[in-house]
Amino acid sequence: MAFLTLLLGGALASVAEAAQPGAASPVAAPMRELQWGQLNFLHTTDTHGWHGGHLQESQYSADWGDYISFAHHMRKRADDEGRDLLLVDTGDRVEGNGLYDASTPKGQYYYDIYREQDVDILCVGNHELYQAETADAEHERTVPNFKGKYIASNLDYIDPKTGKMSPMAQRYKKFQTKNQKLNIVAFGFLFDFTGNANNTYVQPVRNTIKEKWFQDAAREETDLFVVIGHVGLRMQEFKDIYTAIRRLNWHTPIAFFGGHAHVRDTVRFDEKALAIASGRYFETIGWMSIDGITKKIGETPTTSVSFNRRYIDNNLLGLYHHTGLNKDSFPTDHGRNVTKMIAQARTELNLDYTFGCAPRDYWMTRTPYPGKDSIYTWLEEEVLPDIATSKERKEKARLAILNTGAIRFDIFKGGFTRDTTYIVSPFTSVFNYVPDVPYIVAQKVIKLLNNAGPILKSLSTIPDARFMGIPEQFATTQSIIHQRTKGVAHSNLGNDYQQPFGQDRPALVGGYTTIDDMGNDGDDAVHSPIDFYNVPNCVQAEIEFPSGREPDTVDVVFLDFIQPWVLLALEYAGGEFTAEDCTILIPLLFVS
Repeated sequence: MAFLTLLLGGALASVAEAAQPGAASPVAAPMRELQWGQLNFLHTTDTHGWHGGHLQESQYSADWGDYISFAHHMRKRADDEGRDLLLVDTGDRVEGNGLYDASTPKGQYYYDIYREQDVDILCVGNHELYQAETADAEHERTVPNFKGKYIASNLDYIDPKTGKMSPMAQRYKKFQTKNQKLNIVAFGFLFDFTGNANNTYVQPVRNTIKEKWFQDAAREETDLFVVIGHVGLRMQEFKDIYTAIRRLNWHTPIAFFGGHAHVRDTVRFDEKALAIASGRYFETIGWMSIDGITKKIGETPTTSVSFNRRYIDNNLLGLYHHTGLNKDSFPTDHGRNVTKMIAQARTELNLDYTFGCAPRDYWMTRTPYPGKDSIYTWLEEEVLPDIATSKERKEKARLAILNTGAIRFDIFKGGFTRDTTYIVSPFTSVFNYVPDVPYIVAQKVIKLLNNAGPILKSLSTIPDARFMGIPEQFATTQSIIHQRTKGVAHSNLGNDYQQPFGQDRPALVGGYTTIDDMGNDGDDAVHSPIDFYNVPNCVQAEIEFPSGREPDTVDVVFLDFIQPWVLLALEYAGGEFTAEDCTILIPLLFVS
């Protein structure tokens, strides 16, 4: 029980302030301490523009300026104690919040805000590559902003003027740590992504690790390999990289930092190789520490290596606790200035403009689908019938299909703002449709999209059908999702924390109760568990169906993102339709 300390609400809540105007005040929780080592890491991933913090969620309401202050104090402690601290980011920094998406061009404020943090090594995510303009900005702004720190092991950029293809950034990085002069060889990968714009090229990982430069780098005599990647920890790509390094370098420790799956997770590959993923949406700052790195170049290590990890809530009270500071001593001038930058950007983007009020919470996964509190049921019954239409075909029976991955966050009861529109769905999608499909064919599509992934994949080179769903259900080979159904705990959800406080302990706030390869004590704040219910790849609304009978034909309406899967499902169901049969139903963005 020594690993838990109580962060008393009365002692600290009264002196804490949320970083952004209008943000929920941070909440107190029982805390697990950080375990420092020789080499320590702070890790962010899948921040998706949430650099202003979570204004409606008290436990995640610190902002990027607070993270800058936090990193400053943690670096100072490392320097004072002769340790080392490195900051890592593993991509998907864009798309998902008004701070990035609401400007024209997108990211007008984001790039300058993000660059204020001194990140030591970073790589790309798939969201930096969907749109050509976003990939251009990554090449023209983020790479120069982090010159010498950005790593692109399997990503090339294609110059729009010359057509010349060259590495987006350095393929790998060799460097020494500041205080202990530990030798590090670092790589930066993206999973085998195929949805990128035509000004980029993503080489499959299995091909990259066969190249001479990688083979030579993996043979380096170094104290530590660091593999950062926008890769789910349990995806094949990390397994392949691990195997490739171990074939060439059996003894050297390896630290992996992943992402993409939007979950907190840790995977142990062997006694000297550990991987951590640090959640999503700037809810989590990951912590990894390593001890026992005493190998000298040219010698076999004689001591064992130990790893520790924590998932730090992006909560001001927690950040105070881990630094031993308070409201007055914690903020740095640099951090305050970045907080002001964020507030000014939010004001100029008018992100707090309120369109109306949500009458209740609408959940993605905290409630069963279908159900009255499910955001997907609400979309089926109230939203799709209104927006999946056109003047020319408004009387036509239709099936409107929406992939669940198009929705990225819950709707909370209360004000629905301009920012909320981007938080819930940031994508610039349009509705396409195939007209006059025999209903006997069309009715099979939703079942194929949701239940026949292997069949669809076997018939085509299109991506895995799970890409249509939410990231939290993708990129895992075993369930690391916290599930509870009808009050019965399943998988890795439950009251897995110790309770040393007796009857007087404070009420716990709902949050992550993570179980990973190292156990159930990874979360720095002790939470009450949150229910998680699986959702399908796609949901469907029946619109303008005749009363009492099935229609002979229907229009099949769908977001353009899922068109390849829909056409393949139609083909498998007995139809003969191609991309030429698809038409834009309405020339409007799904989210404006």
